[in-house]
Amino acid sequence: MKAVVIRTFGDPGGLEVVDVPVPVPAPGQVRIATEAIGVGGVDAVIRRGTLAAYGFREGHLLGSEVAGLVTAVGEGVDASWMGRRVWAFTGLSGGYAEQAVAAVENVLALPEGLTGADAVALGGSGVVAHFALDRARLAPGETVLVRGAAGSIGITAVQLAARTGASAVAVTTSSTERGARLRDLGATHVLDRSGEAAPDVPGAPTVPDVPAGFDVVIDVVGGPQVPDFLDRLNANGRYVAVGVVGGQPPVDFGMRLMDGFRRSLSFATFSSDTVPGPDRQAVRSSQFADAVRGDLRTVVHAVLPLDQAVRAHREMDAGKVFGRIVLTP
Repeated sequence: MKAVVIRTFGDPGGLEVVDVPVPVPAPGQVRIATEAIGVGGVDAVIRRGTLAAYGFREGHLLGSEVAGLVTAVGEGVDASWMGRRVWAFTGLSGGYAEQAVAAVENVLALPEGLTGADAVALGGSGVVAHFALDRARLAPGETVLVRGAAGSIGITAVQLAARTGASAVAVTTSSTERGARLRDLGATHVLDRSGEAAPDVPGAPTVPDVPAGFDVVIDVVGGPQVPDFLDRLNANGRYVAVGVVGGQPPVDFGMRLMDGFRRSLSFATFSSDTVPGPDRQAVRSSQFADAVRGDLRTVVHAVLPLDQAVRAHREMDAGKVFGRIVLTP
């Protein structure tokens, strides 16, 4: 079968389409013929070699999120899974392939009316957005800033924050066009990547001034500007980092927290790995149902053939993606 591996770390050109054996599901696993494969920010971080110290090596088969049809079950798995359309988390490898395996506890049947592309645009990112806001204890009437809101995590976080009743939902993004799309999803204020107010789209309704500070910051980006965004927190503000697609923050960024000691600021990292599996699946199931009803919107930037994974990663690296790129075999 066809699969995409990292031939060399670094540029997207280091990705290669190869032939590999069809995987055999181990006990407790299912095999899925993929119809949709999510391309996420973590894939780009792994591809660059940033996580090599954590055991990722050249030759790694990328991909963590797929949707498709169950074609085989391993020992101990209920045979009723056979032939069902599902979403699945494959770990941090194995997804960029015509067939993938996943532990059955990381598999969820798709509701009628949800496409595979929509499932992989929401399945992983929606859970991160939900629990990040939960960890931040966002309450109605508070202000929130979503940094790096044009990706699938940010897009969902904006909608959930608005639904919570936040008094202001600010976003950072790279263009007025993206800002307009984020306003349509629930954002009240659009900032540029440095956190400054972006020009309003011509003809858009007048909005209040950008809040001087925020009660909650959800950060998908990380990178060298983390200290500057820590400065944007109100007293008792909570900052939750859910990604580092822009690189690691400065090693001394904690000094900014100490400088604001009397404001009682909090900084946390968040990975959905720390959430019990049944809790993740319950939220995912609820969000899939919301998506079918139209209460939660998914955004698919493009659907590309599997052999165009290099193009998908180039678009991500260039900052051209709004939502989620999906690969199909």
